[in-house]
Amino acid sequence: MKAAEQVLSLATRAVHSGEPERRPGAPITTPVYHSSMFLTGELGRYDDIHYIRSSNMPSHTAVARKLADLEGAEAGLVTASGMAAIVPSLLVALGRGGHLIAQSTLYGGTHSFVTHDLPDFGLSSTFIDATNPAGWESALRKETKAVYVEALTNPRLEVADLPGIARFAKAHGLVSIIDSTFATPVNLRPIELGFDLVIHSATKYLNGHSDLVAGCVVGRSALIEQVRHKLIHLGGNADPNACFLLQRGVKTLALRMAAQNEGALQVARWLERHPKVAKVHYPGLPSHPQHERAKGLFQGFGGMMSFELEADASQADAFLRRLRLVVHTVSLGGVETLATRPAATSHASLSAEERAKAGIPDGLIRLSVGIEAPADVIADLEQALAGA
Repeated sequence: MKAAEQVLSLATRAVHSGEPERRPGAPITTPVYHSSMFLTGELGRYDDIHYIRSSNMPSHTAVARKLADLEGAEAGLVTASGMAAIVPSLLVALGRGGHLIAQSTLYGGTHSFVTHDLPDFGLSSTFIDATNPAGWESALRKETKAVYVEALTNPRLEVADLPGIARFAKAHGLVSIIDSTFATPVNLRPIELGFDLVIHSATKYLNGHSDLVAGCVVGRSALIEQVRHKLIHLGGNADPNACFLLQRGVKTLALRMAAQNEGALQVARWLERHPKVAKVHYPGLPSHPQHERAKGLFQGFGGMMSFELEADASQADAFLRRLRLVVHTVSLGGVETLATRPAATSHASLSAEERAKAGIPDGLIRLSVGIEAPADVIADLEQALAGA
């Protein structure tokens, strides 16, 4: 009788999945393949040609296998950026003349693409409150083909009814797509909830070291293949060196997220008690409106939060300039603690009216907690707030 195969933990699979076959003389990590093409063998179809723009080089496929395995998906695709994963996924899901149901509080780049670019393709959209199922049915049209949400919204960290969204999509024959960048597969695996496609800006937590731009999409093999073909025409393939860095970064994902889950919770609790902070948005706090839902969904609350200062734009910018340890910059998910003002960066493409509707005032600060000692991060925030 054959012994049962050992079930490996996510932390172990993050190290070993997708790596080269073990044989004498083989490398133990996937090399950087600085070649735009490989020798052609017998051809049965065009996809048998290994070419860099087709995202089927060894550098691409190794990291794609690792990411798909961590999410529990059939297949994966690595792209040049998070938007290079979002755009072809939406175009494939919507097809010709399709209608999208989307969460109302999306990342600024996604919101801008949905509102300003989709109409140029003859596609339409309706925004919903994804935290409350009451209005979902009324958003349906006969041409509705997909629903799009985020695991944790940027920058207010709202938690949608994710299992409900997956069930809603399945009941109406819709493709369900989720951006799980803030959660990572350590804290949430949306495929297990029933989502069809899971997207990440791999620039952030998956890589974790603030030294590359990449994205990925994982899900059912048939859908991923369609997205890959769309990506070929859009030219959003990932660079081999970025693939190598991403493959390396993912190996420490579980360790980094454990530290960031714990550190962010400590920082959020401290900020909530500070008299100069009007409100903290973090799902790990009991004051968060979806705290109970988050406890049931996530295995950790993540490293992202935002907090509101009673300040105008110039005063909020002055607070950011006083930071010494925390880095004032635009991105997130690195080993360093990073801070930005979304009204001026990630959501600058939205009008003032759109930002007000989304709950993004000028005094809102987004914080990505890194792996430093939480006490050091808190001390830096304290001295910066003292000057306010």
